[in-house]
Amino acid sequence: MAAPDAVAEAAVPPGFADTVAIEGLSAPTAVSFAPDGTVFVAEKSGIVKSFDSLADTSATVTVDLRDEVHNFWDRGLLGLAVDPGFPARPYVYALYSHDERPDGGQWGDQCPDPPGATDEGCLIDARLAKLTVDSSGVATARETLLSGWCQQYPSHSIGTVAFGADGALYVGAGDGASFNFTDYGQRGNPCGDPPEPAGTDLSPPDAKGGALRSQSPRRPADEPVTMDGTIVRVDPDTGDAMPGNPFAASDNPIKRRVIAYGMRNPFRFAVRPGTPELWVGDVGWNAREEINRIPDGTDGVAENFGWPCYEGGAKQAGYDGADLTVCESLYSSGSVTGPYFAYSHGGSVVADDGCTQGGSSISGIEFENGTSNYPDAYDGALFFSDASRGCIWAMRRGADGQPDPSDIVLLQSGIQAPVDLKIGPGGDLYYVALASGELRRISYAGGANRPPMAVAAADPTSGPAPLTVQFDGTGSADPDTDDTISYEWDLDGDGSFDDATGSTASYTYIEQEVVTAGLRVSDPDGATDIDTVQIAVDEPDQPEPIVVIDSPDEEFQWRVGQTIQFTGRATDAQDGSIPADALDWRLTLRHCESADDCHSHVVRDFERTAAGSFTAPDHEYPSHLLLRLTATDSDGNTSSSTVRLDPRTVELSFTSSPTGADLTVGGAVEQAPFTRTLIVGSTTTISAPERQRLLLLGLFPIRHRFVGWSDGGSRTHAITAPESAATYQANYQVCLLWC
Repeated sequence: MAAPDAVAEAAVPPGFADTVAIEGLSAPTAVSFAPDGTVFVAEKSGIVKSFDSLADTSATVTVDLRDEVHNFWDRGLLGLAVDPGFPARPYVYALYSHDERPDGGQWGDQCPDPPGATDEGCLIDARLAKLTVDSSGVATARETLLSGWCQQYPSHSIGTVAFGADGALYVGAGDGASFNFTDYGQRGNPCGDPPEPAGTDLSPPDAKGGALRSQSPRRPADEPVTMDGTIVRVDPDTGDAMPGNPFAASDNPIKRRVIAYGMRNPFRFAVRPGTPELWVGDVGWNAREEINRIPDGTDGVAENFGWPCYEGGAKQAGYDGADLTVCESLYSSGSVTGPYFAYSHGGSVVADDGCTQGGSSISGIEFENGTSNYPDAYDGALFFSDASRGCIWAMRRGADGQPDPSDIVLLQSGIQAPVDLKIGPGGDLYYVALASGELRRISYAGGANRPPMAVAAADPTSGPAPLTVQFDGTGSADPDTDDTISYEWDLDGDGSFDDATGSTASYTYIEQEVVTAGLRVSDPDGATDIDTVQIAVDEPDQPEPIVVIDSPDEEFQWRVGQTIQFTGRATDAQDGSIPADALDWRLTLRHCESADDCHSHVVRDFERTAAGSFTAPDHEYPSHLLLRLTATDSDGNTSSSTVRLDPRTVELSFTSSPTGADLTVGGAVEQAPFTRTLIVGSTTTISAPERQRLLLLGLFPIRHRFVGWSDGGSRTHAITAPESAATYQANYQVCLLWC
């Protein structure tokens, strides 16, 4: 789940408003609204919280699954659904990456280091848990409804769990494969994919591992099937396959569950209201993001969207170049469902929409259901979001009643990583902002009664005790200009709005503390809105800690697989030297579309230590690392320092003899000669077609056949970027009669 490093100020079209519904969350990933008004929120670490309503400012911890959840990179607790019969059927479903090693131990929210998460990975499975929740919002029982999946690398894990109109539970998961190279199982094959047992590296053309697990439902009956890269349809009480599934006659219980496959990372999907349709956002690799349509999850037809053989409706160059039998047979059969809509990583979704292009990751899918106050043009619209770009768009309905790819408008921009979209109370669109820790609401200033908007300001917001703060709510307003709003303040942070009334207030804080003060405004019809402001009260004259990272410094450059030692320290006026158990580190990888247009993946946290080490991860270039040290003094004051760590890079040249051959490096094909910049020590795959037309003597296009790479590798093989510039040449010779 990628987050943009910097986004523009949030903006919505005229007439719309974007307001905080719930704040103060820690890396929220999903939201689900119960029929009785209860709001359930999942946090990536493994905690499910519940709120009695959107007006409830005090969360109840429904369940704490942190001991079971593998909260690492893009893994974690990512999916959440409430039974549509709630509370009569008091069930909440949580979908998460499961922290369990193949030997039965736990990874402990990390991966073996070395070799590191992007080298050989760390194998996990995933779980769908059925929680029984009592009237207080606490889970009293937990049942593992579904387990499995085989995921080697720290992204493309599980995603959405949702109920269909048929009462079935739909569950999606990614391929669990590498995001750095063409992965067909050549790094240990820990999942035991055909044709070799676990622990045996696979090779073309017969390999069926890595990303090719997304095509596992096509395997012969005597070979294993996985749920990776699929959406399954199961009974919400047993986890068994539902009747009418496409492979209901199979002897394989996993295959019986599958209704759609051939996806890289179907992180979010939604059921279109009043229909059996599923609309799926599938996160792409090098080229495109997809929105895929499953016409009917109950019709017994298995949709194959083609990954990894296809991406965005076109052949995926890395997997096509490897001449894998799984893909070649799919190309010849033509039995692939193309995307309903796809957008390029290198272009805007809507012209001049202003959304950053520092990578792309489609991260939310939802439909307007006819209950909002939005303008008529949005009736039945398909909303979708991109966490990397920080934007939400609306694909409005066309004349045929279907979402129209030619009529897309920007709804919201400047969002801190929108990772889930849901229609909630009032029919409005709500979104989960991962990076800002908020659930937010997009409303429209139309309809019979429009809710007010609270705006709370404070001056000052921090300082030593005693601290007198002046609060100002005069920026609050009601779009219905004839309505008079009332004001209620919670100034001591106890959750009760009973400390003051009126548009302004004053309060003196006498103890060192951090208080979330709130303003609740109401209109005459009872519609409310809440805004909060945080007040940090320090001990008298206690400055923040001074934080120093001693090593590494910004001159340091790393190579993949290198062990990097880090050390740091902090002091402040009161405590002197701050102890190591008050020092915390965070390592973040920034993945870039260009040198300065990046989004972030949190790799790992190191808690309560002044020193440590990590292995530099493998990744495509351009990318770099951020290492942040945060110190907390005895009064709870914090301060941080960050160092940027750039990689060592190398220019690799790719040529052919004769010149002009189409060669594939990583996931992209290009005509030789060309160069690529790689991080030293990184892994990529190179492929050369077995036959292609090349110019003889630079004049005549003649069929040639491949005879070898200059490094002696097979036609498709992995290379490790060397320390210094190198050339890889694909050699061809003229075909004779047998060619």
